[in-house]
Amino acid sequence: MMDVSLASMMLAGVPLAGALLCLAFWSKPEQVRVCAIATSVIGMGAAAGFIGFLASASDGPLFVVLLPLAATASILTQPVHHRHRSSWVLTLVFLSLGLGVITQPGLSGSIFITLIVGLNAVLLYRYHSPLWPMSWWGIGTYGFGVAMALVATSAQGSLAAIASLLVSAVLLPLAPFHGGYLAALTRLPGNLPAFLAVLLPVAGTHGLAFSIANRPEYLTETITIFAVGGALYGAMKALVQSRVRLRLAYGSVSFFSILWWFTASARGTEASASVFIGAVALVTSGLLLAWQIVRTRYGDDVDPHGISGLAAAMPRYAVLFSLLALAAIGLPPFGVFAGFIGMLLSPSLSFSIALLMILTVWLTASWYILDMVQRLLFGPRRADMRYGDVNESELASLLLVLVALLVLGVLPAHVFTEGMTITAAEMRWVGWMN
Repeated sequence: MMDVSLASMMLAGVPLAGALLCLAFWSKPEQVRVCAIATSVIGMGAAAGFIGFLASASDGPLFVVLLPLAATASILTQPVHHRHRSSWVLTLVFLSLGLGVITQPGLSGSIFITLIVGLNAVLLYRYHSPLWPMSWWGIGTYGFGVAMALVATSAQGSLAAIASLLVSAVLLPLAPFHGGYLAALTRLPGNLPAFLAVLLPVAGTHGLAFSIANRPEYLTETITIFAVGGALYGAMKALVQSRVRLRLAYGSVSFFSILWWFTASARGTEASASVFIGAVALVTSGLLLAWQIVRTRYGDDVDPHGISGLAAAMPRYAVLFSLLALAAIGLPPFGVFAGFIGMLLSPSLSFSIALLMILTVWLTASWYILDMVQRLLFGPRRADMRYGDVNESELASLLLVLVALLVLGVLPAHVFTEGMTITAAEMRWVGWMN
């Protein structure tokens, strides 16, 4: 029988080997793209094949499959161009690190998390702009995350648990530690924002259940206050944004704050919470991909207020974009709805003012997401713009995301989280032992 650690190493090694293979075709962008897509698809197949071996050592089958699926969808949307080669290769590197995080407990998992946070900081510095202060905010946030990751692996007791919670707050964005997440989704090139929209929150859940359960008691109210405040802050910021990527980034910060509120209230995570994390991350990625299709046609600096009438000129795009928006605002039968309702029906929750605020945040999301859809799809068709509907690879990308969201919403939550009954000793980082 295959050893669990060997299966984990093989799974994480597939995208890393693919990234190295892409370098062999570096002078031919089309072959680099084909290699990256093929590697991601092979990664999905390997994840499905190794689920049985990894069930007792991973953060659940859901995330093991979700990461290569998100990588495949994000690369499919990008057109062939030499400028996109580095983002395709970096996607495979991040995929390898992400699979290492969710399949390797203990010190190995913490090393992978540190590498993810550190690599994001380096990339933000590489692509920072003096005219965009958010880049420096993001670099500082990820630098703080690296420091906390090192503390979590070297300290013990409450200090290690608090440091681990702060690392999770950086990756699974919780205000005021959300700067790195915002910068990554708005400043990094190519398909990286769409993939990191899934990778970062998934990595942030590593060890979250254990650290929440073992946090000092006085932190419960503090986390709740930050979570509810972050949910309201993210929703209000999303409402006033004119840039699509910033609106989506702040909106997802608001939704992930709901998860933090639930985790603090329930003193742990449940199957519905994992579905919620995966669905929110995936729908954010899908909306970013849908916007990337518009940017591909009209340029990176396109003004969303200047685009209208896409529904009549691009019917396939309009249908897919509308379905993603409906999934994002939490309508059935998609995964966001299933995860959110599952959390609300948890017996560990009770009626409170915080719950009313969370429901207000949920309703606010309907406004700013549907407003974005209305601006892009409807209105007069401009005679000075060239319209072109989605091509085959873009269609496949958005359909892949929508089918995954539908599966998350239809199947029972426990199907995706079998094998998450990890013992405390297996989940904690080396610094928490003894």
